[in-house]
Amino acid sequence: MTFQQHTRDFPGDAPGQTTTLYWYELGPQDAPTKVHLQAALHADEQPGTMALHHLLPMLRKADENGQLKARFVVFPSVNPMGLATRVLRRHIGRYDLETGVNYNRRWPDLYPAIAEAVRGKLTADAAANVATLRKAVGAWIDQQTPVTAQQKLRLHILRSAHDADIVLDLHCDDESLMHIFTSPEMMPGLQDLADRMGVAATLTAEDSGGGSFDEVLPNLYRKAQRDNPQASIPIAVETATLEYRGQADTNDEMGQLDATGLFGFLAGRGLIDADVPPVETSAPPATPFEATEVLRTTQPGLLAYRVTLGDRVKAGDVVAELIAMDGPEAFLARTPIRAGTSGFVLSRASAKYVPAGASVAKIVGTEVLPTRAGGYLLED
Repeated sequence: MTFQQHTRDFPGDAPGQTTTLYWYELGPQDAPTKVHLQAALHADEQPGTMALHHLLPMLRKADENGQLKARFVVFPSVNPMGLATRVLRRHIGRYDLETGVNYNRRWPDLYPAIAEAVRGKLTADAAANVATLRKAVGAWIDQQTPVTAQQKLRLHILRSAHDADIVLDLHCDDESLMHIFTSPEMMPGLQDLADRMGVAATLTAEDSGGGSFDEVLPNLYRKAQRDNPQASIPIAVETATLEYRGQADTNDEMGQLDATGLFGFLAGRGLIDADVPPVETSAPPATPFEATEVLRTTQPGLLAYRVTLGDRVKAGDVVAELIAMDGPEAFLARTPIRAGTSGFVLSRASAKYVPAGASVAKIVGTEVLPTRAGGYLLED
């Protein structure tokens, strides 16, 4: 039995401030596979925390029974600093109020940081190359001199994740169906995860443009491959951002369902020696994130939706109407917001008063959109 709770205190950036991070470790320390699970990097997104709340006792019981075949590191709420960012009774857990930076943006580009350290050391031995890259990243992390609490927290998270074989980052959207963001190389390998979650979509991109956490490690191996074509370098980690519906979907029933899905995925991989029922239905195959339209307003107003989640639309269909709130027809005129692609409605905005430029829906299509190819793909 190895179930352990860990804590670390991070001194704050102002006098008298300290924040405590909690996490758990389970399973054999010498297991060949390491799994890193974290939730609420966006601290105002709680469905993932609820899922891990229900998953932890399941893992603990499996650990007591000697059923865990991997080492598990679980951060149920990985951003305690974000939990404190409340303003006028509103939780602003998505952004660092000091810098304005999204907590899931601008994670470090690791390969350029270690390229010189591994130069000439990568060979035809794939396993040795993975070990070399991970050792170099670990050394780079140890050499950093973080100043702010947020910098220290990020390095702590990276230290846990950098040598993991599976890294799952649990998030949610505003109001949405279940979906996954991941790298193209992960599919169809993670189809079993998509099936267990019952997602409506799996959206793939090498680089969505924001330096998101789930892209850090695939980019490490991908860039190492491109810089060392003579070497055998696998992408030695499976990473994904799991979007557990919307912010309001935080309850025991859904949390238990989501924990059961995660447990089934891990057991199906042989990382837990447990019998789980087979999946009854298959999730849709992955599509490029560039084929998903992020529909935005061009003026402020009050949203009146004409579609609900999961509805299929064709290009040109009215997704919502925007009620004018100023001008000669204030509170009289409605401007249609039309789909620019054909597909289904994955997400909507829960707040119906929106400024100009606001994201009001994501429409999952199948054809890459010229306006999205090679661009910044996030909302933000």
